Amino acid sequence: MDCIADLHIHSRYAGACSGQLVLENIDRIAGIKGIKVIGTGDFTHPEWSKELRGKLDDAEGSGLYRLRGSATGTRFMLTSEVSLFFGGEAGGRVKKVHNLIYAPSLEAVSQINDRLCRYGNLGSDGRPILQLGNSDLVELMHGIDPKIMVMPSHVWTPWFGALGAMSGFDSLEEAYGDQVKRVCALEMGLSSDPPMNWRVSKLDRFALLAGSDAHSLPKIGREAVVFDIGGDKISFRSIADSIREKRIKMTLKFYPEEGKYHFDGHRACSVSLSPADAMKYGNICPRCRKPLTIGVLHRVESLADRKEGERPGSARPFVHIIQLQEIIAHASGRGANTAYVGQLYDSLVKAFGTEFDVLLNADTKRIAETDPEVGKAIENVRSGRVRIVPGYDGVFGEIDIFGRMRPAVKQGEQKRISEW
Repeated sequence: MDCIADLHIHSRYAGACSGQLVLENIDRIAGIKGIKVIGTGDFTHPEWSKELRGKLDDAEGSGLYRLRGSATGTRFMLTSEVSLFFGGEAGGRVKKVHNLIYAPSLEAVSQINDRLCRYGNLGSDGRPILQLGNSDLVELMHGIDPKIMVMPSHVWTPWFGALGAMSGFDSLEEAYGDQVKRVCALEMGLSSDPPMNWRVSKLDRFALLAGSDAHSLPKIGREAVVFDIGGDKISFRSIADSIREKRIKMTLKFYPEEGKYHFDGHRACSVSLSPADAMKYGNICPRCRKPLTIGVLHRVESLADRKEGERPGSARPFVHIIQLQEIIAHASGRGANTAYVGQLYDSLVKAFGTEFDVLLNADTKRIAETDPEVGKAIENVRSGRVRIVPGYDGVFGEIDIFGRMRPAVKQGEQKRISEW
């Protein structure tokens, strides 16, 4: 039985996140989308932790939790993201790295929070800033409970990824020191996909995970992991073992060009450049002469020891997806939040079961009976016939599913598919 899991979301207590991110809504949306296991996010925040304790029950002693009174069948995994600030001694550079923590029980969460509050104000944000190093975090968590999992979040993101251009690290061995032995996975982030990560052979031993990092309800499930676990055997342990043993069925991924740090660029000047073009300018903005933000594609290429297209023996399958709400918006020419898009979304989900059923499994001819343009759009997405102007320096990429975008190609722009 396939178990779709989105293990990286946030709550209403995290900065720049929707007030609608409450357990009841998260539970409901997960059910609509077809997500069996959803992260709680933000368990380090005192108020959110209190809500988790008050509203969640351990599901069959599995280490996963269910919302009290819910009939969705959704299971919650206790997850949180923390922002580590460390280094800077003797004039050295301060390191800034985001990490994910997966906890096996609410009891473990209590111990985690009791320890982490010594390193920062847990109530300041759902993603707290802690004066703690990567290796210190891993060692601390292992000392509380060896079942706790720690891994780099959005590992390639320029500013807070363990391998991002501004991290100061060129390998996870450097980033985590002797504790790297206890790190078994990494989160790829929205701006990279498995083929990009496969180019760096040092990453072969790590499971490649995908999570939505959702800051609002609609973004839940924009990335996810699929585990092949029997319905009666889904537990914290079975998921953790699947990750540690790299028994992941597949990842459901953003087109990486759509991610907001894929290309190099300078948002203030609206300058977006491919790595090759950025290097021609010495990684300096050609308009204002300030340093460019070096994107994920450039950073991967700088560390790659394999050619593009090479695939390691340990590689797991993946599928690029675009959320159904966005597909309908593209197909109809209407805004994603309009009543028309919402009504058609509800009709398709009702007809086929869940959003992921529509995106991955439903016969596109049957979808076309409801809406021909949506049927065609889903065919294009499934086959990769989309065109994308890559994101850069905090700006999401522009996706064109039908070839309607202007034909001119700006400097630094790429086409994923050029034949229409």
